[in-house]
Parts: sequence; C-alpha cells; structure tokens
Amino acid sequence: MPDDHSIEVIDNRTAGRFEVHLGGETAFAEYRLEGDSIVFPHTVVPDAFAGKGVGGALVKHGLSYARERRLRVKPTCSFFAGYITKHPEYHDLVHPDFRSKLGIAS
Repeated sequence: MPDDHSIEVIDNRTAGRFEVHLGGETAFAEYRLEGDSIVFPHTVVPDAFAGKGVGGALVKHGLSYARERRLRVKPTCSFFAGYITKHPEYHDLVHPDFRSKLGIAS
C-alpha cells in the first residue's frame, strides 16, 4: 500500500480538479476558485482505490494548495468537511462562513 507521499496528485486546471490516476481509473477532488477562497464541492474515489490513502492524499493536496495561496477553504464536500473536522491543523484554513457548520471555534 503506498503512503500518501508516493501518490502523485495532478492539478487538472482545465477540469477544475485534483486527480490521482492508478490502473486506468481516476480519483478526483473538484475545486472552484472564488475570490480569496477555494470551494471543494465533490470528491470521487473509486472502490479500486479503497484503503490506499488516495482520498486523504487528495484532501491534503487540496488543503496544501489552499495554504500556499492563502485561500480560505469552503468544504461543501462531506469528505473534505469530515477530514478537516478530524484534523485541527487545517482548521485555520476554513472560511468563517463554514466554521460553525464544522463545529470549529471562530
């Protein structure tokens, strides 16, 4: 099983998503830039990727992208929201409008 450092995440700007390709399948996290924010509306991780850390790698990549560009995160995708809720090191990235929805103190 690869760790998420060995998983290559690609920024497909044309499609507006971060992608991982393995064995002819694609996992992805859609994103949309809105001013000083980034919205993560949808994540798809095929069953073939289960247990390989691909979902976590997509989220970490997306959140690192946001941090590097000083973007506020709007996690409308339940996968992103759940990951952020469980990882306090990313709470500072969450847009103020989404903090209470995730149970994060202002």
